[in-house]
Amino acid sequence: METCVLAEPGRFERRTAPVPTPKENEVLIRPGAVGVCGTDYHAFDGNQNFFTYPRIIGHEIGATVVALGKGAEDSGLSCGDRVAVVPYWECGSCVACKWGKPNCCVAISVAGVHGDGALREYLCAPKAALVKSDKLSLEQLALVETLCIGAHAVSRGSPRAGERALVIGAGPVGMGTAQFAKAAGCEVAVMDINQQRLDFVATSVGISTLINSAKLTGADDPVERVRLACGGELPTLVFDATGNIRSMEGAFSFVAHGGKLVFVGHQKAKVAFDNPLFHSREMTVLASRNALASDFKRVIKLIEDGQVDISPWITHRCPLRDFEAQFAKWKKPDSGVIKAIVQVQASDAQ
Repeated sequence: METCVLAEPGRFERRTAPVPTPKENEVLIRPGAVGVCGTDYHAFDGNQNFFTYPRIIGHEIGATVVALGKGAEDSGLSCGDRVAVVPYWECGSCVACKWGKPNCCVAISVAGVHGDGALREYLCAPKAALVKSDKLSLEQLALVETLCIGAHAVSRGSPRAGERALVIGAGPVGMGTAQFAKAAGCEVAVMDINQQRLDFVATSVGISTLINSAKLTGADDPVERVRLACGGELPTLVFDATGNIRSMEGAFSFVAHGGKLVFVGHQKAKVAFDNPLFHSREMTVLASRNALASDFKRVIKLIEDGQVDISPWITHRCPLRDFEAQFAKWKKPDSGVIKAIVQVQASDAQ
């Protein structure tokens, strides 16, 4: 089978490999649609935490079941089923797994990061990592992981109805975070430097409180701009979904006294902050990593029931054969990409 390998930062390479055989409790799947996200762009640039090379990227996966390995007969899956893939594969026995946090397993293997992902014709996955849908297309299933990152981040923040929340970063993860914060009853504002993305948030996510931080002049105080946008008070719940070190460090100043800051994005640099500010506000700082299988089931149900509409998110597509050329274009800020999909099996994707 053909694979697309990120051989080293800045260079993809086409290789061939045998079709894998599912081991015990594994399922052979055929990726049909694979989403491209910031993790992939950062990995290409050599700036992604936890990443090793060479690596087949692709962790946002809509796939079709091809064969069941021994022990997977009780999974409820059949050949031909469409599935979303939970790409975080845990050990099941470490301290995090024992206490119900497999998303941050000590020995976690994330498909497309620690292990090979879905830019190939076939892939084996643990039976417990597959969530079936009879209603969603493979492209819709490929977007579930992005939404789950946002859903999990919001649950980490323990939102309260009526609480003011600020989401920094209007990419797909930020949009998902904003969507679930809104669903939790928060009054949500979104900040970004890209007006096109902010406009998209307004029309597709339905959030009207928007802050373009690129348009702040030297006389503007960003903290006061946020305070004004949030009705005169700083938000008690702030999510940074940028993965940008300047944004992450600046996010501390937007958190109200007694509030929480949730880092959804991450990066390699150390995050520094003003301790008097942090301490005087008795601020809570939380990390949000990956998501849980329960998040996948919940998000799929919401999409199936029409409560979450992600169809406008897909702005760019290409078949696997054109991936490298299109990836270079998608990375450019002026490309207008909200979410790009690689049609690994183009006839099956939509």
